[in-house]
Amino acid sequence: MQTYQGKKLPYHSNLMVTVPGSKSITNRALLLAALAEGRSILDGVLFSNDSNVFLQALRDLGFTVEVDEKAYRVELQGMGGRVPRSNANIYVGSAGTAARFLTAMTAMTVGKFRLDASAQMKKRPMKELFDALTELGAGVHYLCDEGTFPVYVTGIGHRQERGELSLNIDRSSQFLSALLMTAPSHFDDMTIHLTGQRSALSYVRMTEQMMKQFGHAGVEQGSERCYRVKGREGYRAQNYTVEPDVSAACYFYAMAAITGSTCCVRNMRQDSLQGDMKFLGVLEQMGCRLDWRDGELFLTGPEPGSLHGVDVDMSDFSDQTLTLAAIAPYADRPVCIRNVGHIRGQECDRLHAICENMERLQVRFEEREDGVTVYPGAPQPAEIETYQDHRVAMAFAVTGVRTEGIVIRDPMCCRKTFENYFQLLDEITS
Repeated sequence: MQTYQGKKLPYHSNLMVTVPGSKSITNRALLLAALAEGRSILDGVLFSNDSNVFLQALRDLGFTVEVDEKAYRVELQGMGGRVPRSNANIYVGSAGTAARFLTAMTAMTVGKFRLDASAQMKKRPMKELFDALTELGAGVHYLCDEGTFPVYVTGIGHRQERGELSLNIDRSSQFLSALLMTAPSHFDDMTIHLTGQRSALSYVRMTEQMMKQFGHAGVEQGSERCYRVKGREGYRAQNYTVEPDVSAACYFYAMAAITGSTCCVRNMRQDSLQGDMKFLGVLEQMGCRLDWRDGELFLTGPEPGSLHGVDVDMSDFSDQTLTLAAIAPYADRPVCIRNVGHIRGQECDRLHAICENMERLQVRFEEREDGVTVYPGAPQPAEIETYQDHRVAMAFAVTGVRTEGIVIRDPMCCRKTFENYFQLLDEITS
C-alpha cells in the first residue's frame, strides 16, 4: 500500500495556499443547476471523486453537461425540474451528497431508476431518506439489504399540491437538504417536521441560502423543527461561483496554529456559507490571531507549545473534529470534543479512527459515544491508518508537520475531495 511521510514545517513560516472549491457547494450547485430552467455556468468547481461521480450521474440521467477542468468550469442545461430520461442506472460511489441528493431527485420525477453505491457508501445511513420518499409517494425497492443500496426508485411521477412528512436527521442533515432542494420540482407546498434530537443545521442553512441564490423565494420555518417549501417559483439558471472549500482550508490554518506560523488561504470569504468557518473561531480560543487584510484571511499561531485546551460542541462543524483532535496533543490542557456521535456513520467511524490513531501516537485519550477528549502529550512516530477516509488522512498529516516520523497509509484516499493535498503539503514543507 502507498504511504506518505511528510516533513516538519519550520516554526514561524509564512504560508500562502490555494485550495479547491467547496465540495458541499459544488454538489448543491450541480443539483440546483439541473433543476433550474435554462443554462447555468458554474465557476470554481471542485473536480474530485465525489463531484465527478455526481457529474457522471447527471449525464446518465440525460442532462447536457460540458466540463472544462482547467478552468474549473461546468456548463449545465437545466430542465426546470424534469429529468431527461425516465430510466437510467446511477452510481453514486462513496459520495454522501450524490447519494442523498440524486435519490431525492429521481424520486421526485417520472420514471424508474436503479441506484447503486460503493461498499463504503452502502454502510452509511440512507433509510430515513428512503422512508421519507416512500411516505411522499415514491417507490423504493431494495435489491439487497433494507435501507441501503442498491435500490430501484420509482418516481412520484406527477406534480402534487401538498406533501407532509416527518424526518429524522440525527444521522445526516443531508436528508433534509435533499428534500428541501428537490421539493419545488413536484410539490406546490411541502411541510417537513423534524423528529429526533439533532439541532446542528449549518449545512441546511447553506442549502437554504443556495436555493435563494438560484431564484427560489426561500424556505419558511414555522419553528426550529418545521420547514415549509413552496414550489411554484422553481429555480432560475445562474452564472455561479463556488467558494473555496473551508474544510480544506482548515488543515492549513491548523498547521500554522501548531507551528507559530502565519497562513493565508486565498479567496476566503467573510460572508462564507460554510459552517466550518466556526473552526477558525476555535483556533482563536486556542490562542491564534485572525486578521482580514485586503480581503484575505490570515491566521497566525501562537508560539509553539502555547495552544490552549478547549471544551467545544462541534455538532455544527463536525468535519473538523479530526483536525482539532490531530492538533490537540500540542495544547496545554485537554481538548474535549462533544456532540459528534453522528460522525461514527460517515466514511468510517471517525471517533474510533481518532482513538486508534492516538493509541499509535502514544497520546492519552478518552473515547465517549458522542465525542472524545485528547490530553496534552508528545506524539511519537507512527503509521496512521486512514480507513479509506480522506479526512483521517488529511487531518493526521497536520500532526506530522510538527512531529517527524508520522506516516500516512493510503494517502490518495484524499482524491475524494482534494486530489493534490499531499503535493501541496510537500511544496510548503520543502
